[in-house]
Amino acid sequence: MVQGTVQVTHGGSSRWRRRSGEYPTLTAALAVAGDGDVLSIAPGTYRENLVLHHAVTLRGPEDGSGSVRIAPLDGVALTLRASAVVQDLHLEGQDRAAPALLVEDGSPELTDLRVSTHSAAGIEVRGPGARPLVRRCTVENPAGVGIAVLDGGGGVFEECEVVASGQTGFSVRGGGRPRLERCRIHHSTGAGIAVTGEGSGLEALGCEVYEVRGAGVQIAARAAARLTDCAVHRTTADGVTLDTDAVLTLAGCDIHDIPENAVDLRSRSVLTLSRTSVRRFGRNGLSVWDPGTRVDAESCEIHDSTGDYPAVWVSDGATASLDSCRVHDVPDALFVLDRGSAVEVTDSDLSQVRNTAVSVSDGATARLDDCRIREAGTGAWFRDHGSGGTLAGCTIDAVQTGVIVTKGADPALEQCTVTSPAEAGFYVSAGGRGTFTACRVTDSSGFGFHVLDGCRTTLTRCHTERCARGGYEFPEDGPVVEDCTGDGSGPRQAAQPAPGGGFTGAQSGVRTVTAARSPVAQPAPAARASVPRPADPADAGAAAAAARESGAVLGQLDGLVGLDSVKREVRALTDMIEVGRRRQQAGLKAASVRRHLVFTGSPGTGKTTVARLYGEILASLGVLERGHLVEVSRVDLVGEHIGSTAIRTQEAFERARGGVLFIDEAYALAPEDSGRDFGREAIDTLVKLMEDHRDAVVVIVAGYTAEMERFLTVNPGVASRFSRTIAFGDYGPGELLRIVEQQAEEHEYRLGEGTAEALLTYFTELPKGPGFGNGRTARQTFESMVERHAGRVAQLSEPSTDELTLLFPADLPTLPTPC
Repeated sequence: MVQGTVQVTHGGSSRWRRRSGEYPTLTAALAVAGDGDVLSIAPGTYRENLVLHHAVTLRGPEDGSGSVRIAPLDGVALTLRASAVVQDLHLEGQDRAAPALLVEDGSPELTDLRVSTHSAAGIEVRGPGARPLVRRCTVENPAGVGIAVLDGGGGVFEECEVVASGQTGFSVRGGGRPRLERCRIHHSTGAGIAVTGEGSGLEALGCEVYEVRGAGVQIAARAAARLTDCAVHRTTADGVTLDTDAVLTLAGCDIHDIPENAVDLRSRSVLTLSRTSVRRFGRNGLSVWDPGTRVDAESCEIHDSTGDYPAVWVSDGATASLDSCRVHDVPDALFVLDRGSAVEVTDSDLSQVRNTAVSVSDGATARLDDCRIREAGTGAWFRDHGSGGTLAGCTIDAVQTGVIVTKGADPALEQCTVTSPAEAGFYVSAGGRGTFTACRVTDSSGFGFHVLDGCRTTLTRCHTERCARGGYEFPEDGPVVEDCTGDGSGPRQAAQPAPGGGFTGAQSGVRTVTAARSPVAQPAPAARASVPRPADPADAGAAAAAARESGAVLGQLDGLVGLDSVKREVRALTDMIEVGRRRQQAGLKAASVRRHLVFTGSPGTGKTTVARLYGEILASLGVLERGHLVEVSRVDLVGEHIGSTAIRTQEAFERARGGVLFIDEAYALAPEDSGRDFGREAIDTLVKLMEDHRDAVVVIVAGYTAEMERFLTVNPGVASRFSRTIAFGDYGPGELLRIVEQQAEEHEYRLGEGTAEALLTYFTELPKGPGFGNGRTARQTFESMVERHAGRVAQLSEPSTDELTLLFPADLPTLPTPC
C-alpha cells in the first residue's frame, strides 16, 4: 500500500494558538481533528473507511504533486455527518451494497472530487438533514447508480458529471429534493434522471442528458420535477416519461434524436411545456394517455419526425392544450381519439404534414382557434360518430383536402378559410354531419363544398371563389343551406335554391344534384391500432445477412409456448417445399405449393412472430431471397385520395420483395359498409401483384376468424391466392403461465413460493372477452408484477439479491371486476 502522511492544522481564534501535527493515517488525523481544522493529505493511496463527524477541511495536494486515493477494500470510502469541506480527492469503492461517498447529515462542500467506483452508488445523499453543495465532481460507476438522493435528502449539484453508470445516472426517491445546475449525465445503463415517489422532487437548470441506454428522464409515482434550459438526446427509449400522477415542467428545453416517444405521459400525469423544442423523434413527439393526464404547451416547436407516427397523440381520455406552438415536417400533426380525449389548439401553425394535420376519432373532440394549417394531405379530419369539436378563425392552405367529415362526426366550423386545395375545400361523406358558418373556399382545383348523399350538414353564409369544378356539390335532398354565395366559377353553375335555405345573387355558384360524383376518396376512419408501422430497411438487411438454417428456425418455432397445431401446419408446409426443391434437383416434377397464407385467431396469439419465422425458413430453403418481414395494415395501403391507394400498395409490396408482406387486420380493407371505400382497390392491386410476382413475395393476411372468412370472398382472386389457412387458438392458463416464466427468466426475475400456482389461478379466472390479449396479456401481467415488486422493494433500504429478484403472489395485479 502506497500511503503518504496527513498534516493537521488546528484552527484557533488567535494566530499564536494555531499549531499543526503530522499523522501516518487519515483515521489517526481525524481522531484529533475538530471543527475548523484543516487536514492536508499527501499523495498516495489510503485503504481506510473515513467518517467525518466534525466541520473539518479535507483536501488533497494543491501543488499538483500527485493524487490522493481513498480506496478501502469494502464498505463506504467516505461518510460525512457534518458540514465539512472536501476537495481534490479520488474516491474508489468495491462494495456492491454500499455507496462510495455517503452524505448523512450537514451541509458539506464537496469540490473537484473524482468518484471512480464499482459500488451500489457513486455518491449517495441520505436523510432530511443531508444538504451538500457538490461542485465540479465526476462520478463513474459501471456497477450501480451514479448519484442517489433519497429519504428526504437534498443539496445542490453544480457542474457535476456522471460519465457512466450501470443503472440510473441520477436517482431521486423517498422524498429527496436536490437541485442540479449545469450538470451532464451520459452513458448510463438505465434512465439518465429518475425521480420517483410522493414528495420526491428535482430542479435542473442548464443540464444535459444524453447517450442513455433507456429513457432520458423518468418522473413517476407522484414525484415532481422542473427542468429549465436542459437538453435530452440520443436515448435508446423514450426521451421523457411521466407515470402515475407525476408532475413535470419543461421550460426552454431541447429534446431531440429520440428513437421512441420524445415525451410520454400516462396515469394522471401533468406536463407543462414552454419554449421547448421537440425534434427528430421516431414515434410520437408528445404521447398522452389515460383520463386525468394533461399537457399544456406554450410557444413550443415539434418537428422533423423520423418515423411514421403522429407528432402529438392524445388518447384514452387524456387532454392537451397547445398555445402559440409550431408543428411541422411530420407524417401527421395531431391525432386525438377515444371518448373523453380533448385538445385545444390556439394561435398555432401546423405545416408540412405528409398526411393529416388534425385527426379526431372514436368520440374525441378538438378545438382550434386562430390556427394556420398549410402544406398537408388533409387539413382536419373528423372521422366517426361522437367525434367533433370546433374550428374558429382557422386558415387552411395548400392541402389536398381542407376538412373531411365522415361517419356521423359532427364538428362546428366558423369563419374558416381553405385556400388552393387540390381536391375539395370541405368534404362530407358516409353520413357525416357538421355545421359550417361563414366559411370560405378559394382557388380550389376541385369543389368548394362537396357533400355526399345521406349527410346532414348545415351551411350558413359560406362563400366560394374560383373553384375549378364548382363552388358547391351536393344532392337535391342534401344539406340545409342559408345565405351561401359563390362567384359562379366552374362548369354548369346554375343559381338554384337548395332545400332549407336560399342563395343571394344571380351567380351564386350553388347547384343541387341528385347523384354527386366524388372527386375525393371516401375516407375510412383509422383506429388507434392502425397508426402506420413502418418497415425498417435496416432490419430487413440484417435479416438477410443473418439468415439461419431452417432447422435452427424451426427449433425456435418449437420453442414458442403452445401453438401445437400451428407448428404442425408450418412444418408440413416446410416439408412440402423442401421435398419439392429436392425433386427439382433430381430432375423430377415438383408439386406446386402455394406459399401465401391466411392466419386467423385472436390478438396476441403469435401470428406476427410465426410470420417472421416463416420468412426465415423460406429464405433458408432458397425460396425467398431475403426472408424479411414487412408488416402493414389498412392505413399503410389505403390512401385518402384518388390514385394514392394503388401507389401505397405497390410501395409496400416492393419493400417486401424477397420476403414476407404481413397484412394485419386484413379484413379492414373490405369493411361491410364499404360504399366507395378504396380498400377494395388495395385488394385488387394486391391480387394482381401476387400473380405478376408470385416468386418474389409471400403474402400473409391475418385477423379474426369470422372477419377473415368474409375477407376471402371480396375478390374472386383472393381465395385462389390463399389456399391454406392456419388457425391460432387462444392460450390456456398453463401456457400463459409459461410465457410469464419465460419473461421472468429473460429479465432475471424468479417466481417465489406459491407464485406459479397463484398465476395459474389468476389466468383461469381472468375474463376472456373480446379484449383479451393472450400472449400480450401474459406479458402485461408480468410487467404489472414487476411494477408492484418495484413499489414494494423500493421501500427497503438495502434489499438483498432475493428481494430484488423474487416475485410473489402479492405482486399479481387485481382481477378486473366483471361488468
